[in-house]
Amino acid sequence: MTSDPAAVARATIGASIATQQAMLDGEHVAALVRAAELMTRALRGGGKLLFFGNGGSATDATHLAAEFVGRFERERRGYPAVSLPANESTVTAIANDYGYERVFARQIEALGRPEDVAIAISTSGRSENVVAGATAAREAGMAAVALTGADGGLLADAVDVCLRAPGTSTARVQECHILMGHVLCELVERALQ
Repeated sequence: MTSDPAAVARATIGASIATQQAMLDGEHVAALVRAAELMTRALRGGGKLLFFGNGGSATDATHLAAEFVGRFERERRGYPAVSLPANESTVTAIANDYGYERVFARQIEALGRPEDVAIAISTSGRSENVVAGATAAREAGMAAVALTGADGGLLADAVDVCLRAPGTSTARVQECHILMGHVLCELVERALQ
């Protein structure tokens, strides 16, 4: 292990590029296209996008919801998208009354409709409350998409489309998640223009 900061920086950037480069594989691209099709169909049909996750994934959920409500690259009308972790009063009330494992499922029950799409984000794919949210979405007749790490965890079986970042490092997976989110924004904007 080197102590040269420049070498560490180069190695970290190289690892990020290599992980993202692996996303060019046909399987990853096909999953992105399928997820974008579900999201586009929902928005065309009057549905909305419900994003959720914990920690850094909560921040990604809020970031991506904002890209759809505001705009990504194109001037267009706002698309209905909600970040479930962004309302701390709701999250803490549900956690207090029902337990933290229900913070997303309860919101899906209240806000989700069959024409909507739930987008669950978890680097491990094993976060109990994220899996519960995706399960609640499917039970409500909604489509569900997940952004996970390489093996998909429990989340892979709880969704219609699992976007698996091709890596095991949490940092590299998170970097792929924001790239995936931006690709989804681009595909949906193009489809709806």
